[in-house]
Amino acid sequence: MAAALWAAIGALAAAQQLEPRAYVPIPVGVNIVGAPFVYQSGSVVTDPSLPIQNVDAKVETLAAFYDRSFSFFGRTATALLTVPYTWAQVSGQVFEQSRSVTRSGLSDLQMRFSSNIFGSPALDPQEFAHTAVKTTLGASLTVTAPTGQYDGTKLINLGTNRWAFKPELGLSVPVSRWMFEFYAGSWFYTPNDDFFGGHRRTQDPLVALQGHVSYNFTPFLWLSLDGTWYTGGQTTTGGVLDDDRLKNSRVGATLALPLGHGHALKLAGARGATTRFGQNFTTVGLTYQYHWF
Repeated sequence: MAAALWAAIGALAAAQQLEPRAYVPIPVGVNIVGAPFVYQSGSVVTDPSLPIQNVDAKVETLAAFYDRSFSFFGRTATALLTVPYTWAQVSGQVFEQSRSVTRSGLSDLQMRFSSNIFGSPALDPQEFAHTAVKTTLGASLTVTAPTGQYDGTKLINLGTNRWAFKPELGLSVPVSRWMFEFYAGSWFYTPNDDFFGGHRRTQDPLVALQGHVSYNFTPFLWLSLDGTWYTGGQTTTGGVLDDDRLKNSRVGATLALPLGHGHALKLAGARGATTRFGQNFTTVGLTYQYHWF
């Protein structure tokens, strides 16, 4: 959590994100552009080293992304770049006095590289259309860069002022019209040397698991039930260990709707199931995307 607000932007770059179909094979040479909009509202339990309590936030994030598939040593790989812009209204108690603040600006951009390890090989669109989808194991590396708006003298920030890296494995198992998916990964963080009050802040790795069960009504119309569980991420601020170890879970659902000629919409919602510490947010998202070969 960067100051208080980073926990509220987790739909784009934190352990709470839910991503069905992230490792399902696609043909090589596919280009996808899109614009996800995510609205989050709820409470944030902030870092105990910060003089802010009872935080309630409403966060809107609009992003733009570009994704491309290609052959990587005979396997299908994708490269994704996401640039988010965020508006946030945050209220809470600072030294037992009510305060509110509004922020808007760029939050941290995200890059992701993924590739199949076994399962479907790299296929062009014509070959792919005549090949049955197989059980697939994939691997990915997600990198979050410190490009977001940040000021170490402020309690509330949109950026994290640090790098984050998430290696992950993803297993996809098709059974008739059903798809069963399981992901296991971990976030690793570099230090923030300009945390609030001029402190150095470090964070332990955060282990994240995801599970998804989806059903295909047609090749591009599907519904998924989603869940994630994550633990760890305890921080140290100015050499003092904080009592903020996470052990949380979230559940949600995703609906993909084809619009024809390469256009599609994706509707998603999620909420906290169990929360030991950190964010307890309700999330609603709408993504428009367009693909071409």
